[in-house]
Amino acid sequence: MACTNPKKVCIVGSGNWGSAIAKIVGNNAAQLKNLDDRVTMYVYEEIVDGKKLTEIINETHENVKYLPGHKLPPNVVAVPDVVEAAKDADILIFVVPHQFIRTLCSTLLGKIKPNAIALSLIKGFDRAEGGGIDLISHIITRHLQIPCSVLMGANLAGEVADEKFCETTIGCKDILAGPLLRDVIQTSYFRVVVVDDEDTVEVCGALKNIVACGAGFVDGLGLGDNTKAAVIRLGLMEMVKFVDVFYPGGKLSTFFESCGVADLITTCYGGRNRKVSEAFVKTGKSIKELEDEMLNGQKLQGPYTAEEVNYMLKNKGMEDKFPLFTAIHKICTGLLKPSDFIDCIRNHPEHMDTKSYDYQSSQKSYHRSSSKL
Repeated sequence: MACTNPKKVCIVGSGNWGSAIAKIVGNNAAQLKNLDDRVTMYVYEEIVDGKKLTEIINETHENVKYLPGHKLPPNVVAVPDVVEAAKDADILIFVVPHQFIRTLCSTLLGKIKPNAIALSLIKGFDRAEGGGIDLISHIITRHLQIPCSVLMGANLAGEVADEKFCETTIGCKDILAGPLLRDVIQTSYFRVVVVDDEDTVEVCGALKNIVACGAGFVDGLGLGDNTKAAVIRLGLMEMVKFVDVFYPGGKLSTFFESCGVADLITTCYGGRNRKVSEAFVKTGKSIKELEDEMLNGQKLQGPYTAEEVNYMLKNKGMEDKFPLFTAIHKICTGLLKPSDFIDCIRNHPEHMDTKSYDYQSSQKSYHRSSSKL
């Protein structure tokens, strides 16, 4: 029996990741009775080869700038006005660089359905007043007054667009919304696990980009896979510690979902943060120069996230407790040379006889196993 009120979906963003998700959502919307066939995608208007990008997408069903070579379903409609794209949506999927989220929320406030729900695919933090950081999902919830779940995982956009098998994690506390969001996203090649540990899922998605910069420094310095493995391990430890200190009540099991160790590994070997950071070491150019040269208009999240995390750590006098995060920030901003990287983490608390942070103790604070829907 047909669903009397199929849910309308809007994708807010159209970069390579947003376009890869649009391919999935469009195909699912065309097949599932509980979803409206028409999917809107907000596209920041640009001129490509003398023509508007939205017109190119709607005529050719291809985002020729950010995801060339991949056809989008014809029911995905590119819209250059974010209010027009989002006003009728029941589900808003946010997938834009995190630096733009406050402006977008201000534009959408009062212009969307009051009972809409959101899903953030945005990997990053924003600065909060008083020296802390804000989770993007919290910003969306606070500004738009709607619940916001998160999706994070080992999901390189190009591989997802190529339909290569992978997993992802949705963090959602609402037992009714979780299965709906899973239906919107899941395919035979893109498998979804839903957990209720929203904050940990999102923090993993942001922090792994910092660690990936460190992996890129290792590659640029030619230090080898053993060194990179050490950086990945220490990075994971600092991620666990960060959640334990700043978002207590998180679950250790969440780090073993796709959003945790799997995303960390794939980003440290294949992501843009690793790639640009390697070039940063080899060329001596600034992060901004390399971003402009290498990313075709996309934004690099790792250095920005490192800056925001350092802002928080510095204000709380905790830089020395997170030496890997701190060293990566200082290298990205020119306060340290890339060649200083290993020296900065050589005496990491993990290597001390008496650790300032006891991993075994931390396990006790993650007192429940991850709840899956």
